[in-house]
Amino acid sequence: MSSQVLEQLERLVRCQSPTSDLSACKAVINLAAEIASEVLNQPAQICEIENRPVFWWGDEKPEIVLLTHLDTVWPIDSFTPIWEVKENRITGPGVFDMKAGFIQALYALRGISGSVALIATTDEESGSHSSKKLIEDLSRNARAVLVFEASMDGAVKIGRKGSADFKVTVNGRAAHAGLEPEKGINASTELSQLVLQIAKLENPEFGTTVVPTTMSSGSTTNTVPALASVDIDVRSYKAAELNRISKALSDLVPQNSEAKITVTGQINRPPLELTSTQSLFERAKKVHADLGRPPLVGVSVGGVSDGNFAAAVGAQTLDGLGAIGGGAHAQGEWVKADSIDSQITFINALITDLLERP
Repeated sequence: MSSQVLEQLERLVRCQSPTSDLSACKAVINLAAEIASEVLNQPAQICEIENRPVFWWGDEKPEIVLLTHLDTVWPIDSFTPIWEVKENRITGPGVFDMKAGFIQALYALRGISGSVALIATTDEESGSHSSKKLIEDLSRNARAVLVFEASMDGAVKIGRKGSADFKVTVNGRAAHAGLEPEKGINASTELSQLVLQIAKLENPEFGTTVVPTTMSSGSTTNTVPALASVDIDVRSYKAAELNRISKALSDLVPQNSEAKITVTGQINRPPLELTSTQSLFERAKKVHADLGRPPLVGVSVGGVSDGNFAAAVGAQTLDGLGAIGGGAHAQGEWVKADSIDSQITFINALITDLLERP
């Protein structure tokens, strides 16, 4: 890895950019544009969507879309040391997820001519609510979408679970817990029965997990709870499974007919299914082999990315083309330094192949 690549990555990592800090996100996008001019000798555009900054380099209607994000999960100064290089290991907030991936994508575009664009958003870690439409619009017209989320030890990601978040709320009736509890409708006991039903909706065959997470109920220790709620995290490799869970939650019935159940929430990201990745994966395997490398491996993972949105509108999508390392969202996340040049070479060859052989 050249000293220039390392220096530019360090600048990007030191420019801390938690999703919730809008000024920090604007600063990192401005820096990314500055680095892009250094690497590609062509300026990037900076635009805003719902006040969120977005980096855009390349065509307005690209055939090949490179998707990245530059926001991180780390509050300012919560990761120490902020930058460290020891032997073959680079650590820093967001270095793995996914600032090294952005640098790799940028350098992979050197020498490329054709209809291609590199996009970097700043709200991915919080659900991509502002950038979702942009990603969908770009992907709908693209021949290929390449996503620079971290690699799995050199493997690309050919499947991702979709995700959904729901809240189930039970409205009961308050009463004095000592004097006349029979006059109340206990929302806590109603909810406890529902939680057991909800957990049983999982389906290991499709990797469907249904996890009740945070719960709240009651107001005081001597009052029959009138209100109780539970948050539910749902994930699956199949879109039909997410729809099944959504319907099952809407069909929940209380034991006490006077209690009321309300379900809120929605499917956030549809799954990245194998049908959306297979053709690009085959191309990538051939390119990888032509470089004299071992067989390229594809894996399916439980996490979500913006690649889920791209695939949902019909784009052929390949994920996990970013950094090789580990510890995403964990203290000490790291990147394998000597893998960066190797990834750049592979991605450059893949983009070239896609442009030369539509």
